[in-house]
Amino acid sequence: MSTIKNHVQLIGNVGQEPTITNLESGKKVARLSLATNENYKNGDGKKQTDTNWHTVVAWGKTTDIIEKFVSKGKEIGIVGKLKTRTYTTDDGNQRYVTEVVANEILLMGNNK
Repeated sequence: MSTIKNHVQLIGNVGQEPTITNLESGKKVARLSLATNENYKNGDGKKQTDTNWHTVVAWGKTTDIIEKFVSKGKEIGIVGKLKTRTYTTDDGNQRYVTEVVANEILLMGNNK
C-alpha cells in the first residue's frame, strides 16, 4: 500500500513548449505545463468544461523523452507524485509551489 500514498495520473495537453535545463551536475530537468479538462453539465443542463493547469517536472530518462518527442499541444499521460516546495521572494514573502514530479510519460495522440 505504500506505493499508492502519493500517486498521480494525469492525461492532458501540453500548454507550452517544454523547457529543458542542463544543470552543473550534468543532470537535465524538464518543466512543462499540462492542461486537464473536466466536462460536466451544470444545473441548467448546459455542457461545461473546467480546465486545470498542472506544472510537471521530470528528471533522467523521462526528460530525454520529453526533449525528443513532446511539444506544445501534444496529448500525454503522466504518472508521478506531488511535491510541494517553498521559496522566499525578494520582498521576504514565502511562496508555496506544488508540482507533479513525473516518473513515467505516455505519448498519446497527435499534436493539436
